[in-house]
Amino acid sequence: MTMRDEQVLNRVRLVLDDEVVEGSLVIRDGNIADLDTRPSQLPDALDCAGDYLLPGMIELHTDNMERYFQPRPKVAWPSRQAALAHDAQMAASGITTVFDSLSIGTVEMNSMRSKSLNTMHDALLDMQRHGLARVDHRLHLRCEVSHPETLTTFATLAESPLLGLVSLMDHAPGQRQFVSLEAYRTYYQGKFGISDIEMATFIEQQKDNSARYSSEQRRAIAAMCASRGLALASHDDATLEHVIESREYDTRVAEFPTTLEAAEASHRAGMAVLMGAPNIVRGGSHSGNIAAAELVRRGVLDVLSSDYYPAAMLDAVFRIAVMDEGYSLPEAVATATRYPAKAVGLTDRGRLAVGLRADLIRVRLLDGHPLVQRVWCAGRQVH
Repeated sequence: MTMRDEQVLNRVRLVLDDEVVEGSLVIRDGNIADLDTRPSQLPDALDCAGDYLLPGMIELHTDNMERYFQPRPKVAWPSRQAALAHDAQMAASGITTVFDSLSIGTVEMNSMRSKSLNTMHDALLDMQRHGLARVDHRLHLRCEVSHPETLTTFATLAESPLLGLVSLMDHAPGQRQFVSLEAYRTYYQGKFGISDIEMATFIEQQKDNSARYSSEQRRAIAAMCASRGLALASHDDATLEHVIESREYDTRVAEFPTTLEAAEASHRAGMAVLMGAPNIVRGGSHSGNIAAAELVRRGVLDVLSSDYYPAAMLDAVFRIAVMDEGYSLPEAVATATRYPAKAVGLTDRGRLAVGLRADLIRVRLLDGHPLVQRVWCAGRQVH
C-alpha cells in the first residue's frame, strides 16, 4: 500500500470512549487503521491544529428529507435533487449515518406525506445504488397505528433493504402527546385552519380510529419487526403503563418520552431514551413536555436526535458537555454516536477504535460553538 492510499490526521484531540487525548489517527481502506497518543512525524500528515476529532454522528430520527421533497405546501420537488440536497445537509452537519424518517398513516389533512412515501423511499434507493450519497442512509418507518391503512402500507415496505428502525406512534386525541383534548384542538385547528364544527368532527373520527385500529396494528407491526430482527421504537410514552407495553414488544428505543416518569422508567428498563437536540439548544420542549436538559441532569438521556434541525445535534453535544450537572465530553459525544449505534445494532461504527469505519468529524470551537471543519464517511471526505 502506498502513502496515497491512506490519510493521516495529525495533532487532533481524539474523543475516545472515556477520555480526550491529543495524538494522530490513520485512515486506511475506509477504516480506522491506527490511533496514537503521539503526533505523527510523517511530512504529508494533515495538521488539524488541535481540533477535536469525533466519530461521525448517527441520526435515528429526522424528518429533514420531507422538507426537500415538499419545500412549500402543495409543492413537490424532483426526487433525486431533493434527496441529494438532504444528503448534502446531513454531511455538512457531521451526520454520517442517517435513519431517514418516513411516515405511514399521517393524520394531517391534505398531507403529501402519504402520497410521496414510495417516491421518497425509491429516491433513497436510487441515491445509494448509483453511489451518489455522501453519507450512509437507512430507513426509519414511523407507523401511525391509529390510521386504518398503516398495517397494509407497512407490509409493502417491510422487506426494504434500507429498513433498520420502526417506531409505533398514536397521535390520536387523548393519547400520549395529546392527553389534553384542548391541546390537541389548539394544535390541529391552528394547523388546519378549520372551524369548530369541523374540528369536533375530526376529533371524533380520530378517536374512533384509535379505538378500532391502534392495539391490533401495534401488535401486528411489532410481531413483524421481531420476526425480521428490526429495531423497534416507542413514541411519546407518557406513563408507566406505556413503558410496560413498550417493553412487552421488546422495544429498544424510547423516542421523546413526554414525562420524567416515563423517561426514567424507560432508561431503567434498558431502552435507549432519545430526545431532540433542538430541545437542548432552545432550552426546552416546544410542546411543553419534559425538557431534555432535565433528563441529562438525571442521567437518563441516552440518545440525541436532530429531529427537524440537523445542525442542532453537534451543537447540543457540546452544550451538554458544559452544562451544570451535564455529561463529560466523551459521554456527550456518545449520545450522538456510540449509543445510537448500539441501540440499532450497528457494531462497525460510532467510536474511534481501530478496525471500525472511518466515519469522522473534525470540529473546531469558536466562542464555545462547534464548527464542522471536515467530515469523512467510510474514509472518504464528504465535506
